[in-house]
Amino acid sequence: MPLGSTRITVKLVAAESLYKRDVFRSPDPFAVLTVDGGQTTSTKICKRTLNPYWNQTLEFFVNEDSLLSIQVFDQKKFKKKDQGFLGVVNIRISDVMDLSIENFQDTITRNLQKSNDMLSVSGRLILVVANSPLATNQTAGNTTTTNPPSLATPTTAAQSSIPTGNRPDGVNTDANGAAPNPNGTAADTNRQYSSFEDQYGRLPAGWERKADSFGRTYYVDHNTRTTTWRRPSLNQSETERAQERATQLEAERRQHESRTLPGDEESNSSNVQVNTVGSTPASNGSAALSMSLDSTTTPGLGDLPPGWERRHTPEGRPYFVDHNTRTTTWVDPRRQQYIRTYGPTATIQQQPVSQLGPLPSGWEMRLTNTARVYFVDHNTKTTTWDDPRLPSSLDQNVPQYKRDFRRKVIYFRSQPGLRVQPGQCHIKVRRDHIFDDAYQEIMRQTPEELKKRLMIRFDGEEGLDYGGVSREFFFELSHQMFNPQYCLFEYAAHDNYTLQINPNSGINNEHLSYFKFIGRVVGLGVFHRRFLDTFFVGAFYKVMLNKKIVLQDLESIDPEYYNSLVWMLDNDIEDMIFETFSLEVEKFGVTETVDLKPNGRNIDVTNDNKKEFAELVTEYKIYKRVEEQFKAFMSGFNELIPNDLVNVFDERELELLIGGLAEIDVEDWKKHTDYRGYQESDQVIQWFWEIVSDWSNETRARLLQFTTGTSRIPVNGFKDLQGSDGPRRFTIEKAGEPKQLPKSHTCFNRVDLPPYADKESLAQKLTLAVEETMGFGQE
Repeated sequence: MPLGSTRITVKLVAAESLYKRDVFRSPDPFAVLTVDGGQTTSTKICKRTLNPYWNQTLEFFVNEDSLLSIQVFDQKKFKKKDQGFLGVVNIRISDVMDLSIENFQDTITRNLQKSNDMLSVSGRLILVVANSPLATNQTAGNTTTTNPPSLATPTTAAQSSIPTGNRPDGVNTDANGAAPNPNGTAADTNRQYSSFEDQYGRLPAGWERKADSFGRTYYVDHNTRTTTWRRPSLNQSETERAQERATQLEAERRQHESRTLPGDEESNSSNVQVNTVGSTPASNGSAALSMSLDSTTTPGLGDLPPGWERRHTPEGRPYFVDHNTRTTTWVDPRRQQYIRTYGPTATIQQQPVSQLGPLPSGWEMRLTNTARVYFVDHNTKTTTWDDPRLPSSLDQNVPQYKRDFRRKVIYFRSQPGLRVQPGQCHIKVRRDHIFDDAYQEIMRQTPEELKKRLMIRFDGEEGLDYGGVSREFFFELSHQMFNPQYCLFEYAAHDNYTLQINPNSGINNEHLSYFKFIGRVVGLGVFHRRFLDTFFVGAFYKVMLNKKIVLQDLESIDPEYYNSLVWMLDNDIEDMIFETFSLEVEKFGVTETVDLKPNGRNIDVTNDNKKEFAELVTEYKIYKRVEEQFKAFMSGFNELIPNDLVNVFDERELELLIGGLAEIDVEDWKKHTDYRGYQESDQVIQWFWEIVSDWSNETRARLLQFTTGTSRIPVNGFKDLQGSDGPRRFTIEKAGEPKQLPKSHTCFNRVDLPPYADKESLAQKLTLAVEETMGFGQE
């Protein structure tokens, strides 16, 4: 200790509201602390944030006249002329503490100041000073001078803080957001933690802590090869953890099994498929061949009408010949036939067939082998359950998209390319090795073999596959092949349950083969009418359909960059933005420069070409950087589902086709909704929930897609809804004029709802916004 000096400790807690000097990215802040120009040390680096949280304790030797200088820099620009300067705070020790008082401790907040070059700065620093050691077991600080931060590998932001919604159970936070150490001492945040521990202590055996590309911490359980956002507790036994996992899995399984598509409810109840003309029961004159004549009178029904005759097929099934019109039918003309219709109040009504008159030209009525009536349109070579003579249940008081989607599904499934081929496709897997086994089984078979009836068998489990086993297979496989542990997919920035392709999947040399396999699995699910328990970002479905990518699609991929591009397009950028047609991309710790166009790194972005820049950035971030992976995925998918067939759907419909439609609990949705400018008792809010309650489950899913970007509901309900910055409840905000449509902000699960004057106007505007607005992240 230098003569006449006192050892003090300085805990630099955090900075708030730093100046954002770069339009397209937040800084990577770190602080350099210097005492009297001689003792210098620096903090760790927090990635991409304007509110860095360091919570690091450092030691210095000072006297009454010592000056403590704390400078904040952006590590990304540390080598540039201004060193990415973000502000400075100069503190004379005698102004903030009395060195003669024992155990002195005080919390200080200081606004950041400009330097001599007068660059704009903003924000403040929060620190704690003490002349006795703060409760910590760390030894960092001292009087050594650290190397420039730009030469060091930055630690991840995920190590410096855990989002409130993801904190371990039972851990409270102080006013500054710091989590206290379980032992009652300050956390040792200056040390480098291994991946098997953090500031709360060691993880249970077999667990590992990791961070995704957005800096969010997640936990890998190598015992079960699963991942979770929640930190495991040492106080919880392995049995309790296993029971919790089983409960969660069962809830997910129930939700998965309840998913449907429009029209499936009826067709599933009769256990039949809508067939094409060539595979339905014989009719007309051809039906009379090889038939035995039978004109007997059926007891209790009387004689057949004049010109009618009863016959039997070789299998003994009766049918009826109308010699007046030279047609045949399965329906006994003496029995009054009723067809269910939907009245104006959505009530089910029955109407006799005899009162409907003849079918339109080119139409024919047939029966399935379970005696359910369906109709053949020979003009378009399609089939439908809906009687064309009736005011269609799909055409009255039913949204346009629903009419389209249901008929699209019927048309899609009736195509010859989607017929199940004769024979069986046997797939045997071990439940605890389902990913590896399914990969081997599915990749060794040809697409033609995979189009045969699926017969799934789990090793060591007896059971015939009449649909339930294959549903379980797709459910279990979904959880494995989309697991971030395999580095093939990652959770989107928008939330923590929609998925996108991991740009760094190349860490696995066989990743393209796996993407082709996953494409086959998704195609298998669509072909065999099985749902996958997964949901992708909206842009993923658009790329699958070869639709044009627009700027709004970037919001769910990189919301920060999206907002920056929107600002750039709306403002004059001359002398404000100094970007080129290139991007800096970090891969495995190495920063590379990627040209968005030939020689892009030497082409400046100006007011004249900024629109082109925005388009190229959007295309790169959504598609170009994962182009190889996506082509491999689509090659597998198209082996079972041709592009020209799936292109009949839009991106929202494709999400439902792959993932199905889950039951939406309106009361749970309402219970976990926040309001801005409104109160729950306001009339507009009451109307809103009445309208949503009256809607069908499919329309509610459309509203969910419109406001959150996906139809997926967290397994634990709306209380677990996530936004781009962590847990984010569904929010209704009072905004806009009554003549405007509601507007959604998908990254924040928020809808701007104008104060409409009556319920009818609200219903009309909300329905129009939900049904007709295309794309995700509407602004």
